[in-house]
Amino acid sequence: MRTIRKWLKNTPLKWKITGSIVALPIVSYLMIYICVLLLGPPSLAYEENTIFYDMNEEMIGEESGAENRQPVSLDEVSPSFIDALILTEDQHFFSHNGFDLKRIAAAALSDIKSLSLKQGASTITQQYARNLYLTHDKTWTRKLKEAFFTMRLEHFYSKEELLTGYINTIYFGHGAHGIEAASMHFFNKHAGDLTIAESVMLAGIPKGPTYYSPRNDEEKATERQQLILERLHKADKISDEEFGEAQSEKLVLAPVKEKKREAVAPHFQDIALQEAAHILDISESNVRSGGYRIYTTLNRDVQNHLDEEVQQALHDGTDIEGGAISMDPRTGGVRALIGGKSYDDSHFNRAVHAKRMAGSTMKPMLYYAALDHQFTPSTKLISEPTTFQFDENESYKPRNYNGYYANEPVTLAQALALSDNIYAVKTHLFIGPSTLAELGETFGITSELPEVPSLALGTASISLIELVTAYSHIANYGKEITNHTIETITDARGNILYERSNNTNKQVFDENKMAVLTSLLTGMFNPALNGYMEVTGTQVADDLTHTYAGKSGSTSYDSWMIGFSPTLVTGVWVGFDDHRAIEKTSHTTFAKEIWANTMEKVHHGQPSKEFPIPSGSVEVAIDPASGLRSSSYCSNAATFVYEKGTEPNEYCPEHPIEDDESPDGIFKRLFDLF
Repeated sequence: MRTIRKWLKNTPLKWKITGSIVALPIVSYLMIYICVLLLGPPSLAYEENTIFYDMNEEMIGEESGAENRQPVSLDEVSPSFIDALILTEDQHFFSHNGFDLKRIAAAALSDIKSLSLKQGASTITQQYARNLYLTHDKTWTRKLKEAFFTMRLEHFYSKEELLTGYINTIYFGHGAHGIEAASMHFFNKHAGDLTIAESVMLAGIPKGPTYYSPRNDEEKATERQQLILERLHKADKISDEEFGEAQSEKLVLAPVKEKKREAVAPHFQDIALQEAAHILDISESNVRSGGYRIYTTLNRDVQNHLDEEVQQALHDGTDIEGGAISMDPRTGGVRALIGGKSYDDSHFNRAVHAKRMAGSTMKPMLYYAALDHQFTPSTKLISEPTTFQFDENESYKPRNYNGYYANEPVTLAQALALSDNIYAVKTHLFIGPSTLAELGETFGITSELPEVPSLALGTASISLIELVTAYSHIANYGKEITNHTIETITDARGNILYERSNNTNKQVFDENKMAVLTSLLTGMFNPALNGYMEVTGTQVADDLTHTYAGKSGSTSYDSWMIGFSPTLVTGVWVGFDDHRAIEKTSHTTFAKEIWANTMEKVHHGQPSKEFPIPSGSVEVAIDPASGLRSSSYCSNAATFVYEKGTEPNEYCPEHPIEDDESPDGIFKRLFDLF
């Protein structure tokens, strides 16, 4: 320190000034270099298109942010484009450390003379830094920031990494960022398939996309292309023959494509996008531009079948709408989803976001609660016009469809198959109005369920996806599931960011009671249960070749059908967006027809699978009218599952045990036979 003070005291002023001038840039550079080391490598992340795949890892759609980007590696790009780009933008790219000092000095001298920043001498690294981190304003502040980022990029990344990033961020105009997006936009081919002439044409655009785009000014673009071709030839980057062919090649631009969403399950893709944003805890716009690879639960075959049936049914010249969902009950994975009959006309997703009165589709949940209160398929209640009086001022008088009543006791099996409303309300009040409301959440119902008598008849407004999730709990015999559309999310390089686990298999409902409920739900297709009304599945029962369980539902404004096989649950809603009444008879059958035709197409060629019977349950053939065991003489037998110990032991009164299966009965039949 004393030496420095002595030097300052004894050194002439001019040498002090000279020393300071020499030392200042050296000290400044050292300080900047230390900052570069301390800050470490800057992120090379930039906007990339996000791609969606179905369950078989086939692409179903692509999302982009405000900028359309399709990143590629250097070996996926025509070498002629790389050569032309480097020759045009930065001849010394592989030899400098981020700055071309000669070009900078010449540009600086010109700027000083004109007192502006019009002249550019930016290297590829400087341009890349600008594309990633900065605006394109021509200010001294931006220039200084650009220089700092350039030093960081050059210090921490290889030339190949920088060049790869640069070719994927260059702007070519028309919304295309990066060589792959530009190649597809201008020539409808991948960047690796470009000819020399095409490569050079594209290499000339970034200097001024407005001026040198062949879509904006073909003459000016061609002049620049020919100039770059000559430079390539002089630099021995292309042969005489290649030069001649490229000069004479007539370029044909691809037609401008209207940006339109991929047609595969667009409403499903919307939901998957929202789910991805929730999983990654980022905005939907950041998902679109994040370069993610999103592997979904979509089964394209199921989706296609559902699409076909919805289109065929709902395009009848009216504005009736619909929503449909298919779900794997074993996992909760959504296999297909339709939010409306036309995505182009309406992006609104009726399968997920619309809440409508559920009607009788609520009854399976009610009857699970009843089974939990010692009901069995044979439990009888009287079906007759009933007014439920709660106090002097409050009463409730539900009605059966078309005013049909048995006017006598009916079994639970028949009441569910015929959708008897009196039986449902009596059951609801017997087990307690709060029971169904509290149970709904476990079934996956997130909508509010009011504790009122009419809840038994589905007066609560619920979304289709909630109901399909609830029925999936029935189809899997009570295991916990969560509906979802995404299995895995990776970044553009294949690094796994999220992977769903479906291995919980937590039992949240009683397996045996779910088996009983499932068997009861097969009754809607069984004509043996016809009585004072027909079973509700009569319209489609003859078309079914596999074993299904399900429940339909209707209000004045809504038509529902939700049903399942052991491996797939499908739900369909049909109605008008403005809650108009459904008046056409044909409209009331659309939901069942869409459901039945879809399920049959999905299961075509597969062996029919019966619903399994748990060890704590037993199958019993009963007489539907009495709810007692049927004998071999009963013409109208129906088989249902009972929890062991709850099955009926008595036989139907028309063919009692002594006349049928007893030793005396068997002897009598043999005697009559001979």
